[in-house]
Amino acid sequence: MFFGIFALLLVCFFFSRIRQIKAVTTVCLFQVQICKRSVEVMDAVRRGAQLAIDECQFQFRNRRWNCSTLESMPVFGKVVTQGTREAAFVYAISAASVAFAVTRACSSGELEKCGCDHNVHGVSPEGFQWSGCSDNIAYGVAFSQSFVDVRERSKGQSSSRALMNLHNNEAGRKAILSHMRVECKCHGVSGSCEVKTCWKAMPPFRKVGNVIKEKFDGATEVEQRKMGTSKVLVPRNSQFKPHTDEDLVYLDPSPDFCEYDPRTPGMLGTVGRQCNRTSKAIDGCELMCCGRGFQTQEVEVVDRCSCKFHWCCYVKCKQCRKMVEIHTCR
Repeated sequence: MFFGIFALLLVCFFFSRIRQIKAVTTVCLFQVQICKRSVEVMDAVRRGAQLAIDECQFQFRNRRWNCSTLESMPVFGKVVTQGTREAAFVYAISAASVAFAVTRACSSGELEKCGCDHNVHGVSPEGFQWSGCSDNIAYGVAFSQSFVDVRERSKGQSSSRALMNLHNNEAGRKAILSHMRVECKCHGVSGSCEVKTCWKAMPPFRKVGNVIKEKFDGATEVEQRKMGTSKVLVPRNSQFKPHTDEDLVYLDPSPDFCEYDPRTPGMLGTVGRQCNRTSKAIDGCELMCCGRGFQTQEVEVVDRCSCKFHWCCYVKCKQCRKMVEIHTCR
């Protein structure tokens, strides 16, 4: 049975609620032990999983595969059980979201096991004083590695899919690490910056999602090869430059996602999807509808309009009705 981050998350969240285990059937013991040892972190992990789903659906909102979730496991259907680009994105964004959410919980004082990053202190080479609460990204990344990677590492990293998943997990976390930023606050009379205190902060998760989506668009198709005593992933096309630790990799070509397939959970097709009649990109009706054509209907929408600011302190708007054309795939 396939268990990704979301399956493991639901198991752990269940055990965190009952705080005991009476029987273990389909879940490996080592996974359950992580849940038992980390009960207080499970709420942050749950938020991280929802964050990953929301970001995935935002990034793919205009594509044939729009990251739709299912009531069954795996959450995204069989799309993520295959070694495709889409699976690469899901694993990367999941690993990143767990690291992000746990780090945020550390900084907010929610967890007893961690807090702010106290290794960031003193005076910087630029002359400002490190102060405030620097995000403890090291703790968040370490937890993500132990929690998200556990299934793949239990396989001894021998299979090409395990190697792919581990690589993409790490690429997701590096999307945060590579974009940590310095935030500062000035202190002094009348807003002068006589003294400046700074701290290290994670980027907004939307930035993380944008970075991983860019890596998805430029992902490298790889295959497993044996080098010495190790098995590694190398580009399937030898003319392509080797991928870096921050790039996404995949093993299998993606389906076209055009047609609904009841035998393949998650393969929902594009019938009924809205499309952009004037766009030539993937959100355009020609590509989104896979050449099947589209239908147009006029619908009435209500928007806020003629908004005015009133002293003090509220905004008052009118409601405007207008007719717009909606295009949906046949």
